[in-house]
Amino acid sequence: MASERHYSRADRLLLQADAALRTLLPFSGQPYRPSPAITQPDVDLDSDDARHVAGLMRINHTGEVCAQALYQGQALTAKLPDVRAAMEQAADEEVDHLAWCEQRIRELGSHPSVLNPLFYGLSFGLGAVAGLISDRVSLGFVAATEDQVCKHLDAHLQQLPAEDGKSRAILEQMRSDEQQHADSALEAGGLRFPLPVKFGMSLLSKVMTKSTYRI
Repeated sequence: MASERHYSRADRLLLQADAALRTLLPFSGQPYRPSPAITQPDVDLDSDDARHVAGLMRINHTGEVCAQALYQGQALTAKLPDVRAAMEQAADEEVDHLAWCEQRIRELGSHPSVLNPLFYGLSFGLGAVAGLISDRVSLGFVAATEDQVCKHLDAHLQQLPAEDGKSRAILEQMRSDEQQHADSALEAGGLRFPLPVKFGMSLLSKVMTKSTYRI
């Protein structure tokens, strides 16, 4: 059996830089699974609905940019190899969501948020700090973040036009995946964050959603 390859800190920094470029450059991330939208019929939305749905999908796309950065930052500083591997695996799974959202945004005639590099940097820093504190805090941060994402997805699903089956299929699959990530993080020993911390995270997420809906 081949031994596991060990990366130096410099190697990991280069891998993080590569991950950042693949996250932020248009159409750089290749999904592992086909988009759930391909099974849904094409429907012409009126201009107001298309603009609104594009704004919702832009929020979700930026959320996936943040998730990528969070996991990459945590993987860089995680202390236990199995936790680091779990973070890297979760980041791979989030690539699907990133690509699906970007494709749908383009189909709606819009573009991802220009603020994505800013939010990537902030999220990477938060993930790295959480990993430095402890793996238990790092896993707890994943669970709390995914909980916020699920709430956003639930709200967005309620706002979608009934005829927009493509966006709905994407968000429903994302909702299922994100809940699994949250549950897995807690099962792995993640800390359950107290309500005041979750409230603070909720305020930060509102800043992201308000700013990326249009830009």
